[in-house]
Amino acid sequence: MRIAILSRNPKLYSTSRLVEAGKAKGHEVDVIDTMHCYMDITSARPSVRYKGRKLPYYDAVIPRIGASVSFYGTSVVRQFEMMGTYSVNESVAISRSRDKLRSLQLLSRKGIGMPRTGFAHHPDKIDDVIKTVGGAPVVIKLLEGTQGIGVVLADTHNAAESIIEAFMGLNASILVQEFIKEAGGSDIRCLVVGGKVVAAMKRQAAEGEFRSNLHRGGQASLVRLSPAERKTAIDAAKTMGLNCCGVDILRSNNGPVVMEVNSSPGLEGIEKATNKDVAAMIISFIEKSAEPHKTKTRGKG
Repeated sequence: MRIAILSRNPKLYSTSRLVEAGKAKGHEVDVIDTMHCYMDITSARPSVRYKGRKLPYYDAVIPRIGASVSFYGTSVVRQFEMMGTYSVNESVAISRSRDKLRSLQLLSRKGIGMPRTGFAHHPDKIDDVIKTVGGAPVVIKLLEGTQGIGVVLADTHNAAESIIEAFMGLNASILVQEFIKEAGGSDIRCLVVGGKVVAAMKRQAAEGEFRSNLHRGGQASLVRLSPAERKTAIDAAKTMGLNCCGVDILRSNNGPVVMEVNSSPGLEGIEKATNKDVAAMIISFIEKSAEPHKTKTRGKG
């Protein structure tokens, strides 16, 4: 099988592990920089060109597309789909999950647990937005933020008003969410592949930090999932239409709540914390699933 990994950096842990796992199973694996692809869009023979040449046919592509290049990256994935190549995650599903507001609305429609959330661009009464989600402390997020960037915890009502006013001054769209205090600065990252949770870890924020991202000093450890947490992760992945994703869950007094569904989850932290070969599991899923023209170019929601 010939597999392409769409990644901007072949030296990244996740990319190199996928290459290693693919080759170990006897497949030909190429790493392609998404931003150096350009497309020949035609009704006869659509193709993707790369560094001055037409790319060969690939049986499958693994999109590893950063949030900053979502628009162009998903366009490249869509072009591969038009050519009949199987994509681990469909372009429409990636776009759906990258839109924070849209993804929360879809999760809400499916009845999946999530923090109470308010969305605002220029609210007439900032005070009402804060009260709507239960009052301070609240978490304020930029819609475009990633990896904990653009996420602020406002401890008091006045602080929340000031932060929201500052973001409004930049014409930024924001989410205001209830703060799940009982989570204690930790979350659970569930790695879902093919409708199953194949690995899970607990991430604990560093001292004085409420964001549990590992690159911000958070610590990872093994965790035992409850049936409700496992079901929540699987349902969230299914709602987004993602075959391979990371689902971030908080343990609240009202049960598990989903914070984010990540279509390009990093493998380093979870492989080291769980000692599981997640990369090989992804390749095995491709072996079972990849068929020409199997990827759909449309989705729900």
